[in-house]
Amino acid sequence: MRFIPATCEQRDEMLRAVGCESVDELFADVPGPALLNKELDIPHGFTEMELAAHLRSLAEANIPASRLVSFVGAGCYDHYIPSVVDHVISRPEFFTAYTPYQPEVSQGTLQAIYEYQSMICALTGMDVANASMYDGATAFVEAALMACRVTKRNKVLVLGMVNPEWLDVLGTYSDSGLFEIEATEADAATSAEQLRTLVGPDTAAILMTSPNFVGVLEDITGLAEVAHGAGALLVVGSNPILLGVIEPPGALGADIVVGEGQPLGSPMSFGGPGFGFFACRDKHVRQMPGRLVGRGVDVDGDTAYVLTLSTREQHIRREKATSNICSNHALNAMAAGVYLAAVGSEGLRSIATTSIARAHYLRDELIKTGKFTAPWELPFGNEFALVYDGDTAQMYDTMFDKGYIAGIVLETEEGEPDLVLFAVTEQRTRAQIDAFVREVQSL
Repeated sequence: MRFIPATCEQRDEMLRAVGCESVDELFADVPGPALLNKELDIPHGFTEMELAAHLRSLAEANIPASRLVSFVGAGCYDHYIPSVVDHVISRPEFFTAYTPYQPEVSQGTLQAIYEYQSMICALTGMDVANASMYDGATAFVEAALMACRVTKRNKVLVLGMVNPEWLDVLGTYSDSGLFEIEATEADAATSAEQLRTLVGPDTAAILMTSPNFVGVLEDITGLAEVAHGAGALLVVGSNPILLGVIEPPGALGADIVVGEGQPLGSPMSFGGPGFGFFACRDKHVRQMPGRLVGRGVDVDGDTAYVLTLSTREQHIRREKATSNICSNHALNAMAAGVYLAAVGSEGLRSIATTSIARAHYLRDELIKTGKFTAPWELPFGNEFALVYDGDTAQMYDTMFDKGYIAGIVLETEEGEPDLVLFAVTEQRTRAQIDAFVREVQSL
């Protein structure tokens, strides 16, 4: 919010209005020992020019992704953001994440959120989506809580290759006694046969991601059959960019689909903010967390948009709310809506296929160097893990000095070889990939 301080004349006028001679008189009732009787040890204010120069000097201590060739993923991806995204969401009528409680003055924001919800439904193959969550991790946790409410059970079974940061957030909620967690072995993929031996009559949900943390596309259909056979719900976390080409989880049997929305028009920005998307079946909508925007008609018969099913929400029935998430990151969700509208279905498909094709090319070329080996042969999208034959930390540091971020080194069990997780987006060119592989070959 812009703030222009009062002038000396305005300050004197305000003092005269309250019958004071000086600002000090306003604090006459404060005991002397409680007053600070010395100047604050802070520098004098900058001019705009000086401040801009100071901020530039601070920023130069960072190395932006634009100066490196990044193969980092694990939930935060270097996708291109069309200029129209920031242009639209920076308009003053949109530039807020505040809840649009007054539909009479919020039709633009409400319609934008409604369109975003519709796009998420189309991507996930689900019936209804909410107005967004804090991030992918909280959406994942809220899905677990929702499954417990729907099934009236209190145990969730988590497949081993879920993002460990999501697991940490899940554990925080579990520690408070909201539900119990059981995790499978951290295999690259989980089969229906493995899962069948683990589910039980107290299992509320199977929690999984596809692609999972190491990029593998899981067998959603087979896992859904096992979950439903045990009376549990299947929660699937997914990458929204890949949903432009892969079969929607909803069409494969998922009951709730969630994910991290950062790839849809939000910058990496040191890991956030992003937003979480959340979609489910119509029959479970009253247990869905967060806000919903619905479309109806006003008294004149014109289309109108309003917050709907609000008895679920904390601002109506706080003690009985499905969730206490409120304003959250709706501005980022609006950016996602603008992004999806700008690129369109064909554009999203092109971004996804380009990212996938270049990821497969990078994997093949790295293996050809003899420096990397594949720990498994399983289907993947734009992210994959390889084993490095050598000192992984030294390789990573050397490549960084050459201008590359060589993925993410994953922690493994003692005695196990290090895994390096690579992600490729449409911003990585064939020339950049070839140059990276040549540098790896020279190590």
